[in-house]
Amino acid sequence: MTSPWRRLRGVCHVVAGLLAAGAAALPAQSATGTVITDTLWAQSLGTRKALTVYLPPSYGGSAATRYPLLVYLHGLGGSERDWVTAGRLPSVMDSLVAAGFPEAIVAMPDGDDGWYTTWASLPDAACAADTVRQEPAATYCVPWPHYDDYIARDIVAHLDRRYRTRGTPESRGIAGLSMGGYGAMTLALAYPDVFRAAASHSGVLSPRLRVGAVPTDPARYAGTVDELAAAARQLWRSQRPAFGPDTLGWRARDPQQLAARLAARVQRGDARYPALQFDSGVDDVWAPHNRDFAASLTRLGVPHRYTEYPGAHTWSYWRTHLPESLAFLLRVVR
Repeated sequence: MTSPWRRLRGVCHVVAGLLAAGAAALPAQSATGTVITDTLWAQSLGTRKALTVYLPPSYGGSAATRYPLLVYLHGLGGSERDWVTAGRLPSVMDSLVAAGFPEAIVAMPDGDDGWYTTWASLPDAACAADTVRQEPAATYCVPWPHYDDYIARDIVAHLDRRYRTRGTPESRGIAGLSMGGYGAMTLALAYPDVFRAAASHSGVLSPRLRVGAVPTDPARYAGTVDELAAAARQLWRSQRPAFGPDTLGWRARDPQQLAARLAARVQRGDARYPALQFDSGVDDVWAPHNRDFAASLTRLGVPHRYTEYPGAHTWSYWRTHLPESLAFLLRVVR
């Protein structure tokens, strides 16, 4: 008997093959979704933000039809357009729908380099300009960086108001890559009342993990600021203002700690686990983070699925495995 995961992987490989072959390989009569640019006032940040929204092929039909909501987060140095331009998400969604998967609205918000958390310090220096897109301070400055509430509250509320979402936790999923993978996991664990499922590609999922440490090492986590900086490597400049200048702030924002807190709530009957799936390339610099996080979830008894594939921290890898995260979320949310 073929397992559901094997069937799911088979469908995803077919979709990935169609995308690699180009538009000519797609079904001639398949409908396509619409991609629009939207803006909202983000109270949690104190500024207006942009987001990209994919509306499914049938969205212009019956006004009574409502859809699940998926939120896809970009990585460090990225933007709300990344999943469209580099990830080809609309084509993947259209192909999955043509293959029989449910339709959904997909929102791709602008998360700056904010790590999708409430910052430990106010970003005075970051208000100078967006170093990636060179936006003026008036449009980039974030005076109150609550990036977790921004995604879980402001973005979700805006989408539920403006679009025909189903508007329930059971109908929402979240995913991301790299920094966005960290955001997807932490937001699902911290807000189980908002998201039913989460997926991560190449996520930075164990930020305190010392370089070269393995899950069986009892001293595998950084214990000093210098060790945190060494663990963060090239991410230190962006993580320090977000996570804080000491181990206490980093521990509070560690996905493993958030999972432990949720596990305690689940045991009390106050919450339930979101469905979790994450993957990493075997040659990815952050693969040890994913292995450590998977080992931590196993010790805590938190259900999850972790897989490693050939590949590194590249868009080639993320494009290849995007169909799997979309298909996973579409099978879980209702």
